[in-house]
Order: sequence, then C-alpha cells, then structure tokens
Amino acid sequence: MAIRQIIKEGDPVLRKTSREVKEINTRTEQIISDLIDTLADCGNGIGLAAPQVGILRRIFVIDMQDDSGTRVFVNPRIVETEGSQCGTEGCLSLPGLWGEVERPARLVVEALDREGTPFRLEADGLLAVCIAHENDHLDGVLFRDRAKGPLRREVQQ
Repeated sequence: MAIRQIIKEGDPVLRKTSREVKEINTRTEQIISDLIDTLADCGNGIGLAAPQVGILRRIFVIDMQDDSGTRVFVNPRIVETEGSQCGTEGCLSLPGLWGEVERPARLVVEALDREGTPFRLEADGLLAVCIAHENDHLDGVLFRDRAKGPLRREVQQ
C-alpha cells in the first residue's frame, strides 16, 4: 500500500480513456489499495479515479465519509440515469477550482467490487454526483468540461 501523487490538470494522462480491467490480480489489488490510501491521505476528497494517480485502468473509489465505508468500482458502467441536479463540484486534480455542474439526480451503476464480484448500485444525491464525476475521469473528462459557466478559484487565506 502506498500513497500516490495526484496528477494535476495539464498532465495528458487525465485526458486519456482508461482500459478495462481484465482480471482482479495482485496488481489490481495494489492499485485499489493505493487509491484508498491516497484518498484517505488527501483529507478533503470523497472520490478518486485511477487516472488521477497516473494509472489508465477503469477503477475508482468513493468514500462518502459515512457508515458505508470506502466503495470500490472496477469497470463501472452507468446503465441508467434519471432527472438532473446542479451543484458545486471540485476535483483533487484541479485544486482550488470550483464550478456548477449538472449531473443526474439518480443513476444506476454496474461494476465489480474489490473481489471481482459484480454488483448493481442505485444512487442519488451526492453519491450519484460522485459516481458520475469519477466515471468521467475514466473517459478523460474533467468536471470543467461540464461546468455551467466560469470556474471559481478558492480564495487562499
């Protein structure tokens, strides 16, 4: 397990499409552990995708900092969406930037868990936003691409 450096906007890796995970093996388990450790270490994020640490694999983790713990998504596919919600988003790869983004109000995602077991999850609210945001990273899309209007810079104090 290791804490990896989070890649910042401008690195071409963030704009590439990630490859599907063919099997859950030692390498995959290491990537998942590193994503979990890195997300926990950053302290201010709720999701992290493999491309954000320079790995072009279809994996992301989400920790809503609630009783659900850290959720692992391998080869996720959003198979259903409904409605819309607009809210402020930021990104660990675009530190200090915030913008208004429209996302589905509800979605259904299918993926494999950490052990390679398929699951289906229905999500709404912030969890739906986070899943859509992290899933975008797997296709080289950043939240700035979906922002409605200009991004705001966080004021440093």
